[in-house]
Amino acid sequence: MKVGIPSVLERYTGGAREVEATGATVADMIKDLDEHYPGIRFRMVNERGALRPHVRIFVNGTATNTLEAPVSDADEIVILQALSGG
Repeated sequence: MKVGIPSVLERYTGGAREVEATGATVADMIKDLDEHYPGIRFRMVNERGALRPHVRIFVNGTATNTLEAPVSDADEIVILQALSGG
């Protein structure tokens, strides 16, 4: 599946704005991304295993807030991440 990467996470993908990933769920897709781009998962998923509040995942244009949402190789995923901090 194609995954759109927000600019704030491009440093993990070597500057790539779009990458390929695999998985049956959003959680699987994020795990696959982390295997290829170490550290990216921590920026999207908190210590309790939930999406961080400033992260939004869109599957084929529809927002999902659960890591259990199904995805397939034909899907287009967009990750949006608001800047946070002080």
